[in-house]
Amino acid sequence: MPLLKRFFSSKASAPTFSAPLAPEGPVFVIGDLHGCIRQLRDLQEQMDAEDPKAHRVYVGDYVDRGDHSKDVLEALFAGRDNPKVTCLRGNHEDMMLGFLQDPVQKGSRWLRYGGLNTLGSYGIDGIPTNSEPSVFEATAEKLRTRIGTEILRWLDTLPTQWQSGNLAVVHAAADPNLPMTLQAEQTLKWGHKDFVKIPRDDGIWVAHGHTIVEEAAADAGRIAVDTGAYATGRLTAAYVSFGDLRFLQAG
Repeated sequence: MPLLKRFFSSKASAPTFSAPLAPEGPVFVIGDLHGCIRQLRDLQEQMDAEDPKAHRVYVGDYVDRGDHSKDVLEALFAGRDNPKVTCLRGNHEDMMLGFLQDPVQKGSRWLRYGGLNTLGSYGIDGIPTNSEPSVFEATAEKLRTRIGTEILRWLDTLPTQWQSGNLAVVHAAADPNLPMTLQAEQTLKWGHKDFVKIPRDDGIWVAHGHTIVEEAAADAGRIAVDTGAYATGRLTAAYVSFGDLRFLQAG
């Protein structure tokens, strides 16, 4: 009986993560920009000085909340053909594109989550979240015209993840119970309830933005880089190489 009691009352050890970082080459992972063009330019200069040959992965959320979404989109779009730069799609790109596709149904939500700032960056007056359908439609048409077909097409085709060695980069999260090849795009852009609770068991590190942290950090196979540039003034990039991780910051 004592043996049985000990057996049934024992608890399984908590899962741990111990895989070393092993990307195929040096990588910068840049946090959520949200219209912060000054910090973007400053950080780009720092990355140029630190390692100009390293791949750069922007985790998404280029628009909304900050005041210069237009400038950020145009700066990133200008470098779209650089093979050493990857731009991922975040949930704020999703919301903006959703507004342009269905302004009446999706306009109010987008405006509440920073869309007014994006409109302002394109010289478009803000509108109330309870506007008439015709106002939503007219505003969407203005924004569609001012962003331009090429940038909209580019945004619509951005990937939702990037991987090098055992480093995966996404916007928001990854389901720890699924391999990266089977992740749902909704999860990658919007998050997953188990992401910060359960470490992965496949040795894949996941670098991400979306959730603001006071300080960028690595923990249990997760690298968080969103330091809330639009609110704190601090934009962060993780510099990841084989067995090494450092952070750069513009503010």
